Amino acid sequence: MNYNQLSLPFWQAKEASRALMLLSDEERSDILRRIADRIEERTDDLLAANAIDLQKLEPSDPLYDRLLLTPERIRGIAADMRNVASLPSPLGIVTKERTLPNGLHLRRVSVPFGVIGVIFEARPNVCFDVFSLCFKSGNACILKGSHSADESNRAIVALIKEVLKTPDPHHPSLKGRESSPFKGELEGVFLLPPTHEATSELLSAVGLVDLVIPRGGRKLIDFVRDNARVPVIETGAGVVHAYFDKDGDLEKGRRIIRNAKMRRVSVCNALDCLLVHRDRAADIPSLLAPMQGKVEIVTDEASMGTEWMDYKLSLKVVDSLDEALAHIARYGSGHSECIITENEATARRFQQTVDAACVYWNAPTSFTDGAQFGMGAEIGISTQKLGPRGPMALEEMTTYKWLIDGNGQVRE
Repeated sequence: MNYNQLSLPFWQAKEASRALMLLSDEERSDILRRIADRIEERTDDLLAANAIDLQKLEPSDPLYDRLLLTPERIRGIAADMRNVASLPSPLGIVTKERTLPNGLHLRRVSVPFGVIGVIFEARPNVCFDVFSLCFKSGNACILKGSHSADESNRAIVALIKEVLKTPDPHHPSLKGRESSPFKGELEGVFLLPPTHEATSELLSAVGLVDLVIPRGGRKLIDFVRDNARVPVIETGAGVVHAYFDKDGDLEKGRRIIRNAKMRRVSVCNALDCLLVHRDRAADIPSLLAPMQGKVEIVTDEASMGTEWMDYKLSLKVVDSLDEALAHIARYGSGHSECIITENEATARRFQQTVDAACVYWNAPTSFTDGAQFGMGAEIGISTQKLGPRGPMALEEMTTYKWLIDGNGQVRE
């Protein structure tokens, strides 16, 4: 696609990213807090929009839960945004500094990427999470959601823009300013139509979009990686295992497995496959008892490597830790893996050997989440090795540049 044929939002986002650099961290945090207040004030409006989207799915569909907003979830979204606002700024941090023999003074300083595009599926809370992290880190964001969540997404972005257009004139940080830096459409957040054409434009916006992050299933992630002309960070796809070792505690195992699988079956950190050491095969009925009648157990080999996102769980008995490690190496997606054991040497070997962003010992993979990690929120879980890995929050939404101070030196 020709650079000059790209739609107006991409140009506006680029302009907005420059306007964002004029805001102080205090101003950004204040705006986030006021958006959080508005979220709670507009709970009924958000629920009404979400109800229209929910009509497109059957309540029995596991994706229904991903799409669902409730008063409790909306309060949690507002709380997460306030948490992000309270975090230290990730910008302007000097990560390296030195003075060369010729007197040049070098500093490596954290700065925003500029414009971040996020393509996501039926998760309306992603709009709030992405915006709060991008805004706090000085980035403009372009959101591309799915048809199934379009009413919710449009209501959410309209709410955010409403606050961005009307900064608090009484806030001390704005004293003496004639107007907000967000004039007209320079608002820092843009929602694209839920069309394939919009996705194509976003992935082709070389020079206008600095980074694209897909947040969804394997099909979406593969499509973005294979078709993007702008840099991509892969996130989300999770084929998650728990290994119950021969030295595992039965009661801990029951709680961990149930929580990892059933807390929310449709999210990427949900358990997909349970591996059990053969010496503890007799304990399988007890391990699965808390899920009896709710989760279908699948034991055929073809099911291995499946990200269920449903009330299904693959089960396999293994002869040793080595076999469990080999199985995870073959079928895992590099997201989150867990071992349940009272043997520290076994646990440490598991953590050292397993190649995943998050590796747990005696704790469920349901904790793989930016908010749970104390990051305020997350844009996604990166499963790649180049660049960010694991939950991506404020620090991961920055790059850096070198600042060099001289006094007339020239290079021979």
